[in-house]
Amino acid sequence: MAERVSVRRKLVGAAAIAVLAMGAGGCALKGGQNVSLITGKVLFIKNCGRCHTLARANAKGVIGPNLDAAFAASIQTGEGRSVIGGIVQQQIQYPNTASLMPKLPLSTRQAADIAAYVQYAAAKPGPDTGLLAAAGGSGFGPPAVEKNGKLAFAANPQGQLAYTVKAATATAGPVTISMTNMSGVAHNLAIQEGTGASGTLVGHTPIASKGTATITVNLKPGTYTFFCQVPGHRAAGMYGTLTVK
Repeated sequence: MAERVSVRRKLVGAAAIAVLAMGAGGCALKGGQNVSLITGKVLFIKNCGRCHTLARANAKGVIGPNLDAAFAASIQTGEGRSVIGGIVQQQIQYPNTASLMPKLPLSTRQAADIAAYVQYAAAKPGPDTGLLAAAGGSGFGPPAVEKNGKLAFAANPQGQLAYTVKAATATAGPVTISMTNMSGVAHNLAIQEGTGASGTLVGHTPIASKGTATITVNLKPGTYTFFCQVPGHRAAGMYGTLTVK
């Protein structure tokens, strides 16, 4: 029988410190051996990326543990990636009721697919390649362009802490800005002068998890930042640059 390995990591989240402490020896993935990394990445982005950081999935959540940091030490000490898969699947299916981790509506197979992807990707340098690189649609679209005084933005529909664009352009004057959020994660869109953190706030939409909200602002020529005001979202990368000419 393989020696039982105990893995304990202190993981810092946005609201609390969660401690993973579970037996990992012999904790194999339970969804069968035909796990899919592509499916696992898509499911991770949709269900986990809003809370966790995982570089290869372009996930920058700050509510839960940073998975790259959490597993880097165990990988370096030679505990092996198979340990990671068992821990992640167990945590998905049997979350600690004292933590912020919710019980996700996922099957055993889906949990195994996510665990397999995290096992593959955690603390692994470089980007995904091939079909795996395209999985999840984590890229940004072309810049948003104002037309006839209207400028449209949208939150990432899969729940990532991002908008679908990183840049936008507009003509000076009154502009009606719409913000569509169909992700189920609460977001809004605020406009701030300049690119620093202390510029004057020009306007913002209400914070909501579903629907479309609009605001009309009078923009002068210059550079602005659009960002989400939900705590932690801007720091996680939910912002972009608006250029007004």
